[in-house]
Amino acid sequence: MSQEKIFTIDNLSLQEIDSNSEIIPLLSSEDELEMHKEILPEDLAILPLRNMVLFPGVVLPITAGRDKSIQLLKEANEHGKAIGVVSQINENTEDPNLDDVHKIGTVAKIIKILNLPDGNITVILQGKKRFEIDQLSQTEPYLKAIVKEVEEVRPEKGDEEFKAIVESVKETSYEMIKENPNIPSEASFAIKNIESDSFLINFVSSNLNLSVEEKQAILEVNNLKDRALETLRKMNLELQKLNLKNDIQNKVRIDLDQQQKEYFLNQQIRTIQEELGGVSHEQEFEELKKKAKAKKWDKKVKEHFDKELAKMQRMNPQVAEFSIQRNYLELLLELPWNEYTKDIFDLKNAQKILDKDHYGLEDVKKRIIEHMAVLKLRNDMKAPILCLYGPPGVGKTSIGKSIAKSLGREYVRISLGGLRDEAEIRGHRKTYIGAMPGRIIQSIKKAKSSNPVFLLDEIDKLSTSHNGDPSSAMLEVLDPEQNSDFYDNFLEMGFDLSKVMFIATSNSLNTIQPALLDRMEILEMNGYTIEEKVEIGRQHLLPKQLKEHGVDSKIFSIEKKQMEFIVTNYTRESGVRNLDKQIAKVVRFIAKSIVLEEQFNEKLTNEDIIEILGAPRFEYDKYENNDTAGVVTGLAWTRVGGDILYIESIISKGKGGLTMTGNLGNVMKESATIALEYIKANAKELDLNDEIFDNYKIHVHVPEGATPKDGPSAGIAMLTSMISSFTQRKVKKNLAMTGEITLRGKVLPVGGIKEKILAAKRANIKEIILCKENKRDIDQIKPDYLTGLTFHYVDRMSEVLEIALTNQKVKNAKKLN
Repeated sequence: MSQEKIFTIDNLSLQEIDSNSEIIPLLSSEDELEMHKEILPEDLAILPLRNMVLFPGVVLPITAGRDKSIQLLKEANEHGKAIGVVSQINENTEDPNLDDVHKIGTVAKIIKILNLPDGNITVILQGKKRFEIDQLSQTEPYLKAIVKEVEEVRPEKGDEEFKAIVESVKETSYEMIKENPNIPSEASFAIKNIESDSFLINFVSSNLNLSVEEKQAILEVNNLKDRALETLRKMNLELQKLNLKNDIQNKVRIDLDQQQKEYFLNQQIRTIQEELGGVSHEQEFEELKKKAKAKKWDKKVKEHFDKELAKMQRMNPQVAEFSIQRNYLELLLELPWNEYTKDIFDLKNAQKILDKDHYGLEDVKKRIIEHMAVLKLRNDMKAPILCLYGPPGVGKTSIGKSIAKSLGREYVRISLGGLRDEAEIRGHRKTYIGAMPGRIIQSIKKAKSSNPVFLLDEIDKLSTSHNGDPSSAMLEVLDPEQNSDFYDNFLEMGFDLSKVMFIATSNSLNTIQPALLDRMEILEMNGYTIEEKVEIGRQHLLPKQLKEHGVDSKIFSIEKKQMEFIVTNYTRESGVRNLDKQIAKVVRFIAKSIVLEEQFNEKLTNEDIIEILGAPRFEYDKYENNDTAGVVTGLAWTRVGGDILYIESIISKGKGGLTMTGNLGNVMKESATIALEYIKANAKELDLNDEIFDNYKIHVHVPEGATPKDGPSAGIAMLTSMISSFTQRKVKKNLAMTGEITLRGKVLPVGGIKEKILAAKRANIKEIILCKENKRDIDQIKPDYLTGLTFHYVDRMSEVLEIALTNQKVKNAKKLN
């Protein structure tokens, strides 16, 4: 049954009926008979209700607030007329018309009207009989409609099934009144005193806790027996909900009683344990004090610990804060306050460890040895913040372990990739449920040392969210001037991180916050050369894979030439991660052959590699001949190393202009435009006729159009290509070039020189043109990698053309007018 005592309808709300009221909401059989004999008016004033359905025989008080409703009720009351009450389809409609109300409603008699101080009126209505709106006859000042009576199909006298349904309705009503504490028990007397079966059904339906749509559906059922069945079904559903709700409340009450019981039992257990000499909270406090005496913390930390311990002793052990406080004190005790591992300053041994674990990476190793040397001399140097920057797979992460091993320090690592919550760095305040320290403090606790080697992996992949900016929280961690007193929200006091050697790794510097980047010393880790990859594969990757797959290194090996075949034909990367996967495939094949007792070559051949790994995936570009005008070899840097790049240009009859293809970026297009404008401006010095630029158009193309290309380093190659096309002169054999150009005719330096030089060597290039300022990059490359190469260092575009172009015309040279 409905628990609500107030309904809102059309600003019509159900009011409580005074117990002394003369209106009794019961209908006798005689009243029902008289009500059915009443003639239904053809024209009825229609009163829309917002969220209520009026049933025949039911008496309900409502409050009317709309002007139209108030006028309708007052006029109907003055003339003693009945009104038609219908429910709105949408209760939010302020001025409903015929389409906004249900067509079937109830004729109502106004029993009493009360004027309220706020201008609204309360009216008590009694439902009479059902009607259906036929058509609207009036809209102002209120709705009026021509209606027709809705006949009700009643069961025959003596219908046992109907009687059983009515009895079930009564019994279910009594059960609901009993189960629902909000319904007074006196309501059961009202149910007993209802004589009319149809009124009983209407009365119960009206008071069920149903939506307007559900009540309207019941009202519209013409067959009284079907209406009784539908009402009984709704009652059963509501009764099940009541039973379920009461069961839940009983369980909660039982759980609460159980908690109280456990509290008293715990108190008794505590007393028994104390009597038997077992562990008690007092003994726990003593153990915490004992551990605190062994700590090497300073006076400030000791005072803070004693204060927090005293706070814990005053707490009730049963409250949730007690366990949080205990975890906090245990963290203070587990942190390595002023506890340091002794550094090993054997620089020769450190160099051996670094060389054994990593092939190449000379600059990084040199920087680590320098740091160890200074640390040995001063012994109090603040640790530097190093950032290892380079492409994936070059060994940035693994070198951290080698550094820790060479220094004799503990090693901890956290991955920052995708970290979005500032609390992951600084921790949560103790007031939060499940609060814990940040990852920095957790890792220091795990290291059990205040001077570990701390690797911050993927620092460029920190991201921001509504939970804060973790990269901003890292500013304090990675500043040697601030991290001597790093504040963690959970720890609530400063911790000295100045002796920690932080090493960050990054694939890109562009995404790192500038302030954070400024705090770190950048060590660039370039990609490996083919020679380096071959040695890494033979000395490190192959032994590792043989061990992991259980293959004896004495019965299988890969020679240097075959390792180079794998590197050049099956991998194209800066690092060696993919090379490791290819070697693993080879070793798995050998492992399978051993188990199946199949024959295999103990020394792998190129044919074996093709059989195991399939056809070669990559082919490095080779130098092509110079028989065609306008074809120049450039040098390019990619994220997987260096490569050669062909610049092609061709001229054709036209009205001048420049077109470019090859998926070129804006910077590369600008280089081509600068080159053409330079040629036009210096046509006389280049022995070119000015009319050529008006009679011919030039097209520049960079092959492999599906690959995006950009950057200024192809500038001198584009210039040389265009001059070769305009003059039909051959470009020098086995020559490649890289450099940026300006409108003044200067050649500017570019980056990625090491990778570009190695790519040129792979392509059998013999001579390379570079800017003079790039000589410093060549000087840093091992002489072994430069064997067979001749370098031309230039400052002006005219020098480039003098070196690159021969005086010999190409075969079938075009004759330009």
